[in-house]
Amino acid sequence: MNKYYTRAGDDGMTGILGEERLPKNHPRLEAVGSIDEATAALGVARACCKAQRCAEIILKIQQDLCPLMSEVSASEGHAERFRAIDDDRIAWLEEQIEAIQRTASPPKEFVIPGDTPGGAALDLARVAVRRAERRVAGLVHSGDLENAQVLRYLNRLSSLCFALELLEIQVSEKGKPTLVTK
Repeated sequence: MNKYYTRAGDDGMTGILGEERLPKNHPRLEAVGSIDEATAALGVARACCKAQRCAEIILKIQQDLCPLMSEVSASEGHAERFRAIDDDRIAWLEEQIEAIQRTASPPKEFVIPGDTPGGAALDLARVAVRRAERRVAGLVHSGDLENAQVLRYLNRLSSLCFALELLEIQVSEKGKPTLVTK
Protein backbone atom coordinates (compact mmCIF):
# COMPACT_ATOMS: atom_id res chain seq x y z
CA MET A 1 0.00 0.00 0.00
CA ASN A 2 1.63 3.23 -1.16
CA LYS A 3 -1.13 5.56 0.03
CA TYR A 4 -3.52 5.76 2.95
CA TYR A 5 -6.46 5.50 0.57
CA THR A 6 -7.03 3.88 -2.81
CA ARG A 7 -10.63 4.81 -3.72
CA ALA A 8 -11.06 1.16 -4.76
CA GLY A 9 -13.75 0.62 -2.11
CA ASP A 10 -15.88 3.63 -3.00
CA ASP A 11 -18.38 1.35 -4.72
CA GLY A 12 -19.03 -0.66 -1.54
CA MET A 13 -16.84 -3.56 -2.66
CA THR A 14 -13.46 -4.59 -1.33
CA GLY A 15 -10.73 -6.94 -2.44
CA ILE A 16 -9.83 -9.99 -0.41
CA LEU A 17 -6.61 -11.99 -0.49
CA GLY A 18 -6.84 -13.66 -3.86
CA GLU A 19 -8.48 -12.05 -6.83
CA GLU A 20 -12.03 -11.78 -5.62
CA ARG A 21 -13.96 -8.65 -4.63
CA LEU A 22 -16.84 -8.85 -2.18
CA PRO A 23 -19.48 -6.45 -0.87
CA LYS A 24 -18.21 -4.81 2.30
CA ASN A 25 -21.08 -6.33 4.28
CA HIS A 26 -20.29 -9.90 3.16
CA PRO A 27 -20.09 -12.43 6.05
CA ARG A 28 -16.39 -13.02 5.36
CA LEU A 29 -15.65 -9.31 5.72
CA GLU A 30 -17.86 -9.10 8.81
CA ALA A 31 -15.70 -11.84 10.33
CA VAL A 32 -12.47 -10.10 9.32
CA GLY A 33 -13.74 -6.80 10.73
CA SER A 34 -14.69 -8.47 13.99
CA ILE A 35 -11.24 -10.02 14.32
CA ASP A 36 -9.68 -6.64 13.55
CA GLU A 37 -11.88 -5.06 16.24
CA ALA A 38 -10.84 -7.74 18.74
CA THR A 39 -7.18 -7.12 17.91
CA ALA A 40 -7.63 -3.39 18.53
CA ALA A 41 -9.52 -4.03 21.79
CA LEU A 42 -6.67 -6.26 22.91
CA GLY A 43 -4.29 -3.40 22.10
CA VAL A 44 -6.24 -1.11 24.42
CA ALA A 45 -6.11 -3.81 27.09
CA ARG A 46 -2.36 -4.24 26.61
CA ALA A 47 -1.86 -0.49 27.02
CA CYS A 48 -3.99 -0.45 30.20
CA CYS A 49 -2.70 -3.56 31.93
CA LYS A 50 -0.47 -3.17 34.97
CA ALA A 51 0.55 -6.85 35.03
CA GLN A 52 3.57 -7.31 32.76
CA ARG A 53 2.57 -10.94 32.22
CA CYS A 54 -0.80 -9.84 30.81
CA ALA A 55 0.81 -7.43 28.37
CA GLU A 56 3.28 -10.07 27.17
CA ILE A 57 0.54 -12.65 26.58
CA ILE A 58 -1.68 -10.12 24.81
CA LEU A 59 1.12 -9.12 22.43
CA LYS A 60 1.62 -12.77 21.42
CA ILE A 61 -2.12 -13.09 20.84
CA GLN A 62 -2.13 -9.99 18.65
CA GLN A 63 0.72 -11.50 16.66
CA ASP A 64 -1.42 -14.63 16.16
CA LEU A 65 -4.48 -12.66 15.12
CA CYS A 66 -2.78 -10.97 12.15
CA PRO A 67 -2.18 -14.21 10.18
CA LEU A 68 -5.51 -15.56 11.43
CA MET A 69 -7.20 -12.52 9.91
CA SER A 70 -5.31 -13.08 6.65
CA GLU A 71 -6.53 -16.65 6.46
CA VAL A 72 -10.14 -15.60 7.05
CA SER A 73 -9.86 -12.84 4.45
CA ALA A 74 -8.39 -15.12 1.77
CA SER A 75 -10.51 -16.43 -1.06
CA GLU A 76 -10.98 -20.15 -1.56
CA GLY A 77 -7.76 -21.71 -2.75
CA HIS A 78 -5.61 -18.98 -1.20
CA ALA A 79 -6.36 -19.52 2.52
CA GLU A 80 -3.99 -22.48 2.87
CA ARG A 81 -0.91 -20.34 2.27
CA PHE A 82 -1.90 -18.04 5.16
CA ARG A 83 -2.65 -20.84 7.63
CA ALA A 84 -0.85 -20.27 10.93
CA ILE A 85 -3.38 -21.41 13.51
CA ASP A 86 -3.02 -25.05 14.44
CA ASP A 87 -3.17 -27.36 17.47
CA ASP A 88 0.06 -25.87 18.84
CA ARG A 89 -1.36 -22.35 19.03
CA ILE A 90 -4.54 -23.61 20.71
CA ALA A 91 -2.45 -25.64 23.18
CA TRP A 92 -0.46 -22.47 23.96
CA LEU A 93 -3.71 -20.62 24.82
CA GLU A 94 -4.80 -23.50 27.04
CA GLU A 95 -1.40 -23.50 28.80
CA GLN A 96 -1.77 -19.79 29.53
CA ILE A 97 -5.28 -20.28 30.93
CA GLU A 98 -4.15 -23.17 33.14
CA ALA A 99 -1.14 -21.22 34.43
CA ILE A 100 -3.33 -18.25 35.35
CA GLN A 101 -5.93 -20.53 36.96
CA ARG A 102 -3.25 -21.80 39.37
CA THR A 103 -2.88 -18.28 40.79
CA ALA A 104 -6.24 -16.63 40.06
CA SER A 105 -8.96 -19.23 40.42
CA PRO A 106 -12.28 -18.59 38.67
CA PRO A 107 -15.06 -17.17 40.86
CA LYS A 108 -18.30 -19.05 41.39
CA GLU A 109 -20.42 -15.96 40.64
CA PHE A 110 -20.53 -13.59 37.68
CA VAL A 111 -17.89 -10.85 37.62
CA ILE A 112 -19.04 -7.27 37.15
CA PRO A 113 -16.60 -5.55 34.74
CA GLY A 114 -14.82 -2.35 35.70
CA ASP A 115 -12.67 -3.06 38.75
CA THR A 116 -9.50 -1.82 37.04
CA PRO A 117 -8.85 -0.11 33.70
CA GLY A 118 -6.90 -3.15 32.46
CA GLY A 119 -9.54 -5.58 33.67
CA ALA A 120 -12.34 -3.57 32.06
CA ALA A 121 -10.39 -3.39 28.78
CA LEU A 122 -9.86 -7.16 28.87
CA ASP A 123 -13.56 -7.71 29.43
CA LEU A 124 -14.35 -5.53 26.43
CA ALA A 125 -11.76 -7.45 24.40
CA ARG A 126 -13.40 -10.71 25.52
CA VAL A 127 -16.79 -9.69 24.13
CA ALA A 128 -15.16 -8.49 20.90
CA VAL A 129 -13.47 -11.89 20.57
CA ARG A 130 -16.84 -13.59 21.19
CA ARG A 131 -18.38 -11.57 18.34
CA ALA A 132 -15.49 -12.57 16.07
CA GLU A 133 -16.04 -16.18 17.12
CA ARG A 134 -19.72 -15.98 16.13
CA ARG A 135 -18.85 -14.49 12.73
CA VAL A 136 -16.19 -17.14 12.09
CA ALA A 137 -18.61 -19.87 13.21
CA GLY A 138 -20.95 -18.73 10.45
CA LEU A 139 -18.17 -19.13 7.88
CA VAL A 140 -17.16 -22.56 9.19
CA HIS A 141 -20.76 -23.82 9.30
CA SER A 142 -21.49 -22.56 5.78
CA GLY A 143 -18.31 -24.20 4.43
CA ASP A 144 -16.71 -20.85 3.56
CA LEU A 145 -13.81 -21.38 5.97
CA GLU A 146 -12.08 -24.72 5.95
CA ASN A 147 -9.80 -24.39 8.99
CA ALA A 148 -12.01 -25.00 12.03
CA GLN A 149 -8.91 -24.41 14.19
CA VAL A 150 -9.57 -20.69 13.74
CA LEU A 151 -12.90 -21.14 15.51
CA ARG A 152 -11.30 -23.18 18.32
CA TYR A 153 -8.60 -20.53 18.73
CA LEU A 154 -11.15 -17.74 19.16
CA ASN A 155 -13.14 -19.84 21.62
CA ARG A 156 -10.08 -20.40 23.83
CA LEU A 157 -9.03 -16.80 23.39
CA SER A 158 -12.26 -15.50 24.93
CA SER A 159 -11.63 -17.76 27.94
CA LEU A 160 -8.06 -16.48 28.18
CA CYS A 161 -9.29 -12.89 28.12
CA PHE A 162 -11.45 -13.66 31.17
CA ALA A 163 -8.52 -15.33 32.95
CA LEU A 164 -6.31 -12.34 32.13
CA GLU A 165 -8.97 -10.00 33.51
CA LEU A 166 -8.93 -11.91 36.81
CA LEU A 167 -5.13 -11.84 36.88
CA GLU A 168 -5.08 -8.12 36.21
CA ILE A 169 -7.53 -7.50 39.06
CA GLN A 170 -5.53 -9.77 41.36
CA VAL A 171 -2.32 -7.77 40.91
CA SER A 172 -4.15 -4.47 41.48
CA GLU A 173 -4.87 -2.77 44.78
CA LYS A 174 -8.40 -4.15 44.58
CA GLY A 175 -7.16 -7.76 44.61
CA LYS A 176 -10.54 -9.40 44.02
CA PRO A 177 -13.23 -8.89 41.38
CA THR A 178 -16.61 -7.42 42.16
CA LEU A 179 -19.16 -10.21 41.92
CA VAL A 180 -22.89 -10.23 41.30
CA THR A 181 -24.61 -10.61 44.64
CA LYS A 182 -28.02 -12.10 45.22
